[in-house]
Amino acid sequence: MSGDALFCHCRPGFEPELAAELAERAAALGHAGYPRTQRGSGFVEYLCDDAAQLARQLPFAALIFARQKLLRLAELRGIDPRDRIGPVLATLDTICSHDRDGAAFGELWVEHPDSDAGRPLSGLARSFGNALRPALRKAGWLSAREQPRLPRLHVVLLDGDHLLLGRSHPGDSAPWPQGIPRLRMHAQAPSRSALKLEEALLVLLDRDERAALLRDGLTGADLGAAPGGWTWVMLGHGLHMTAIDNGPLRPHLFETGRLEHLRADGFRWQPAQPLDWMVCDMVEQPRRVAERMAAWLREGWCRQTIFNLKLPMKKRWDETRLCLDLLEAQAGRPLTIRARQLYHDREEITVFARPR
Repeated sequence: MSGDALFCHCRPGFEPELAAELAERAAALGHAGYPRTQRGSGFVEYLCDDAAQLARQLPFAALIFARQKLLRLAELRGIDPRDRIGPVLATLDTICSHDRDGAAFGELWVEHPDSDAGRPLSGLARSFGNALRPALRKAGWLSAREQPRLPRLHVVLLDGDHLLLGRSHPGDSAPWPQGIPRLRMHAQAPSRSALKLEEALLVLLDRDERAALLRDGLTGADLGAAPGGWTWVMLGHGLHMTAIDNGPLRPHLFETGRLEHLRADGFRWQPAQPLDWMVCDMVEQPRRVAERMAAWLREGWCRQTIFNLKLPMKKRWDETRLCLDLLEAQAGRPLTIRARQLYHDREEITVFARPR
């Protein structure tokens, strides 16, 4: 099943960063092509001669500014709103019917860009998905039950008469439509920044890593902790935490008996003995943060870390590459580094790092 482009959802306003990232990574893999997007659209398309091969060679986990990665199969324009299902089925018959043995797709997601133009299409996406799903099953394209081993079929609505068909593999894509996890703000969370760390733990760690690295008895520090959103998340996983900040924390955090608050500078403090975790969401120049995180890893003060890099208004892809390269170079050892602009991030990216 071939495609003509990569299609990636992203945060509106960060299309240039994703376009630059895709172009650079595709060129490094030997694929000549070009990105196509509009600022504020919430997506980028990368067109090249062998998009299917590029999709296989460029793992979703390696992308920083993409929320979701699809292989674009077809673009349908000028669809009659009275019959959107017919053109979808006809297109699948044309482009995907060869070598098909049984259902080609294990799940259907009907989506729209997370943009000012795309959000009004959410109601249509729901209703169209409800109508399209049984039609696909009847035609033999969609399995009767969800099959996680089969590719997903994505229908991305760009307008009432304009849609894209795409494909993703569950093991090489975000597990949520549009790449957006639907997390609820907990009443006990000291700040909305808690959602960033909760999402980071879902996105940057796999299930086995979460089980091994987030459990009772482990130790951690939160640099720049006040009012305590990230500390609260780690306490919820059973860790013993040291919160570093000259500002106050929410009083209920101390009810666990596993929290120590030190009024100190997060850029100067260091632990007396190695910790399992260090987390950091300080508002500071990204290079300075990267250098301090590298020192923690170089000196062995923590076994792993999650931190945010607040990006400048211009040349954000260049700054991202520079900071991640600086992190590994100054750590003085090979690192496992995973970075992503999360849904709950703003002008920043979130990074997980640990020595290999």
